[in-house]
Amino acid sequence: MIAMIFEFWFDPDDPARYQEYLAESARLRELLPGVAGLEGIERFQSTTDPHRYVAIASFDDEASVAVWRRDQDHRRAQELGRSRFFAGYRLRMAEVVRDYGKQG
Repeated sequence: MIAMIFEFWFDPDDPARYQEYLAESARLRELLPGVAGLEGIERFQSTTDPHRYVAIASFDDEASVAVWRRDQDHRRAQELGRSRFFAGYRLRMAEVVRDYGKQG
């Protein structure tokens, strides 16, 4: 399993960019059920900085990550993120070496 940890933040002086991001994110989210090997993705807002977020996704393997990375709609969203939406971002990809827990 591959984990994606995507940290990003918005300019607090430009709330319109955040609204644009939400619209693009909703459009992209509609495509996610069709992405083979994408197990899930969730977005969380910081409790200490309301302009900072993290998205965590899990993929079956590197091949699944590559398919998503090459998806044209995803590429378009990435470019919008870099050029328009985000004041900053950081992406981490990690191989999961342990995965256990209790589900309720």
